[in-house]
Amino acid sequence: MHNTLDNVVIYNGYPVSIVAAVSFHCMVLTALVYFQANRAPQVLNLVQPTVVKALLIDVNPQVRNAQNLERQRLERLDQQRQTREEELPRESEAERELERERAAAEERARQQAQERQRQVDVDALRQQQQADAERQARLEAERVRQEQTRAQEEQARLRQIDEAREQERQRQQAAQELAITEFELVQSGTALIQQLVQETWSRPPSARNGMRAILQIRMLPTGELVSATITESSGDAAFDRSAENAVYRAAPFRELQTLPINLFNRNFRTLSLIFQPEDLLF
Repeated sequence: MHNTLDNVVIYNGYPVSIVAAVSFHCMVLTALVYFQANRAPQVLNLVQPTVVKALLIDVNPQVRNAQNLERQRLERLDQQRQTREEELPRESEAERELERERAAAEERARQQAQERQRQVDVDALRQQQQADAERQARLEAERVRQEQTRAQEEQARLRQIDEAREQERQRQQAAQELAITEFELVQSGTALIQQLVQETWSRPPSARNGMRAILQIRMLPTGELVSATITESSGDAAFDRSAENAVYRAAPFRELQTLPINLFNRNFRTLSLIFQPEDLLF
């Protein structure tokens, strides 16, 4: 013991000051540990107190053990703090990852819902287009059928007209063959023209008794019409126009081509027609 004190005196010269310094540091460490243990759990950065270095030789083993235990406890506290600090980012990252996965799942669900709705819209549009196409096809088929019906009716009407004209031509031809005199041939030709014009003349609603329009027509030996001119108007434009239309519709008068050319030139090259609501006169 005496040797230890002598050694202390030799190295420092102040043994009482050294003991006081060590005791002070122990008190400071104890206070820090106490306050740290009683504070609310927080992530704190422990500030190591500045240690006043002192040169000691053969410090009391109990004090050294206490210091070692305190240092180990502080190290454990520091490790625990570091562990919590490391776990917090991992927890935050895990939460962010869960949030990202949740957002991605919601986005996938939204996209799937949009895709299903788009498919529903596409199917509805396709069905509508198909229905429109079927309706259009039915309308087109009906239109074609009606056109075919009208064409058949028109052909039938034209055949009837041709047949009637052919029958009339044959009748007129037979009449011409039976006619002996020029008078009979002229009467036959004029009667034919009169009949054909009568059949095609459509009197307008404005036609009144007493009206009269005279048309002069010029023809070729083949019976084709060269011109039709109003030489005397009825005073009603519709009535005059109906007379002109009747002549053009009735032409050509091909039955006249069977007449001798001299007879045609004298009687039918130029011919006047009188149109009256009561009758058609020559």
